Amino acid sequence: MDTATQNLENDHVFIIKLTDVILAMVEKQSTDITHFELVVNLIRNFADGSHHAKEEGFLFPLMGEKGFSPEFGPVAVMLREHEEGRNYVKSTVEAIQEYKSGNEAALQTIYENLNGYACLLQNHIDKENNILFRMADEAFSSAEQQNMVLQFAEVENNVDKEFNPKNSKLKIDNLAGIYLL
Repeated sequence: MDTATQNLENDHVFIIKLTDVILAMVEKQSTDITHFELVVNLIRNFADGSHHAKEEGFLFPLMGEKGFSPEFGPVAVMLREHEEGRNYVKSTVEAIQEYKSGNEAALQTIYENLNGYACLLQNHIDKENNILFRMADEAFSSAEQQNMVLQFAEVENNVDKEFNPKNSKLKIDNLAGIYLL
């Protein structure tokens, strides 16, 4: 039986793959705007819109009920890092618009923000998988885990079909086939 934390860790496998793609795009100095825009959409719809929505809407509040403060400690750190990631994405989107308007220098800003996002998320996921989720597993009952799995399914079903978890994972695999060879 899958638990809520296993569901989130399954997402992490693909989010890590996406961060690896991002780092490869930066290293190879990609100039493919459609790929940059796809990465932004995957982040906004899958990593943030689905995955972080499950954490922020259900996991973190239940952890709060179990005594884990959203203002201090591990949950607070995760929430701050989610915001930091959103700031990197916002700056990436602005730089993409500038680049599309003819500002070649904006490409460097795209690289810097995508690199910052990827590094942040890799460290963030390591902390969640190895610390936060283990704390949640200790704190939650089996019934609470299963209830959250049902809530997660509802979140996943309400995501734009183009970027639902299944389609997002396929898109990530396609990008990996281009950049991680």
